[in-house]
Amino acid sequence: MNYFGALEAFVQAAETRSFTQAGRRLGVSSSAIGRSVARLEQELGARLFHRSTRAIALTAEGELFLSRCYRIFAEFDKAKNELSRSTQEPRGRLRISLPQLGVHLMHHLASFQQRFPHIELEMDFSDRLVNVIEEGFDAVLRIGEADDSRLTLRRLGGYRHRLMAAPDYLSRRGTPRRPNDLLEHACLRYRYPSSGKLAPWPLHAHSEPLDLELPQTAITNSIDPLLTMAEAGLGIALLPDFIVADAITAKRLVAVLDDYVSDQRDFFILWPASRQPQPKIKALVDFMAARLSGDGWQEES
Repeated sequence: MNYFGALEAFVQAAETRSFTQAGRRLGVSSSAIGRSVARLEQELGARLFHRSTRAIALTAEGELFLSRCYRIFAEFDKAKNELSRSTQEPRGRLRISLPQLGVHLMHHLASFQQRFPHIELEMDFSDRLVNVIEEGFDAVLRIGEADDSRLTLRRLGGYRHRLMAAPDYLSRRGTPRRPNDLLEHACLRYRYPSSGKLAPWPLHAHSEPLDLELPQTAITNSIDPLLTMAEAGLGIALLPDFIVADAITAKRLVAVLDDYVSDQRDFFILWPASRQPQPKIKALVDFMAARLSGDGWQEES
């Protein structure tokens, strides 16, 4: 019996909850997957799946065996990588997902491709919460942690939001001194594409959050238009600090109410935990972690 092949068939079926999808991943028929799983169940003397005409689901024994299989594959990959790491250069297609905000990390990703020319980088920019494993991503960059035991994560760096306005706007409309002053200003707002809700502004006073009905002078579901409108003097926008660093230096934008904005975000990179990271994934994780620590968010001059 080809135990390794049978384990692979079982793991793919367990992850996709489908013999058909598992067969597509491995390039074999669904019946071949079913036969492999059946022989494995016979060998183990335990049923691994509950089967119906429409779906399959892991039994308690199947759940336990799946965790063991992950360890087996991880040890195999670890041994293989240890043998080849000294001579193997990261290469191959690397499919990653990033939030729309990730377009402002392109200078880092461009440097990554220059450093590793044999890696074919495929990038998907979307604020949709992708399913890393089912959708076949090698890694994802995400704001905030993910509660998924199938994923390994590493913090890349942090940033915060600031309220920004053009000097011309402030000369015409005045500079807000307290959060309540915003009620008389043009507020440029962001709407989450996934939920359709307006992003709240993290305003605080005396360590207490403020719930203000702020104006909605303009609304967009992308950060870049907010930056453009703010620089054009159309109002005040809440923007990530690493995006506005150049505009502040060039005096195109000025921060307002910094003492009243309390907001800290973290960027994480996540990848499937069931296997030892491939060289191409490890290269990306280490490279981005080095670039985004400290002041690495800003583009190098």
